[in-house]
Amino acid sequence: MSKKIKETVVVAIGGNSIITDNDSQSISHQLSAIKLMVKPIADIIEEGYNVVLTHGNGPQVGLELQRSEIANQHNQVPLMPLVNCVANTQGGIGYLIQQCLQNELRSRKVQRNVVTVLTQVEVDSADPSFKKPSKPIGSFFSLEEKNTLQQENPTWSFVEDSGRGYRRVVPSPTPMNIVELNTIMQLIENQNVVIAIGGGGIPVVSTIENEVSLLSGVDAVIDKDLSTELLARTLNADILLITTGVENVAVNFGKPTQKSLGEVTVNEIEEYKKEGHFPAGSMLPKIDAALSFVRSGGQRAIITLPEKLLPALRNETGTHIIS
Repeated sequence: MSKKIKETVVVAIGGNSIITDNDSQSISHQLSAIKLMVKPIADIIEEGYNVVLTHGNGPQVGLELQRSEIANQHNQVPLMPLVNCVANTQGGIGYLIQQCLQNELRSRKVQRNVVTVLTQVEVDSADPSFKKPSKPIGSFFSLEEKNTLQQENPTWSFVEDSGRGYRRVVPSPTPMNIVELNTIMQLIENQNVVIAIGGGGIPVVSTIENEVSLLSGVDAVIDKDLSTELLARTLNADILLITTGVENVAVNFGKPTQKSLGEVTVNEIEEYKKEGHFPAGSMLPKIDAALSFVRSGGQRAIITLPEKLLPALRNETGTHIIS
């Protein structure tokens, strides 16, 4: 049996926690990674925390696009719009996490239901990111591979990602409104473990027709950390826990003067941000999400490794951003 419900924690899982490298892209590899990934999540549920999960989809949506392009080139199968690729990966990844986490909880005799909500997130059609793509998706490429792809696809944009190689970048508009928010809230109130806004949510825009607000999809990928912060804030969650590839956020990263951050205030993080310590497209969105959450009244935001969830909630590790 699970313990009495404690605080509500919104946990953001990166897509790179599920596809760890270019040799681990198959569904069987992803399933193996998720089976390991859900254990620390089950730990905090078993500890009594009310957990809401979000996840990235960068590698997966890149693969979905690649499948569509290959099918189009060789068999004239119609290209899959990016927004549909986002929806497909949200459902597929959500299914794997839901099943693995439910199985892990059952093996521990923890009686909590796990449910995935297909989630649309409204964005502004005039968002400047549509003219200046910045969101990395898909696999990492060498400089030579990047140059070849750019020659074959002149409209594509690429960015170097923290020394790990080059990735394609696509529009990443700011999330404004979570369409299925009320449904998510009702599920949480009934003590369900909810998986929502996968991949940052399916991006949609609203138009008025005959005095009715209608939604339609738009080709983009919303940053999952910013959508997660919006969800955590609108749910009045106590803690925002963002997982990443390092145990602690660092300043002077990769330099002899590198310093890991433990508990830091919003003002201290703002100073580090002004000094340019956090790369755009990787750590910076996590920092911005953490700052926004704490400023809006959240108790604290934590950034750490996905396997360190319970130690982080016990204040034993991770970077903790407080007011």
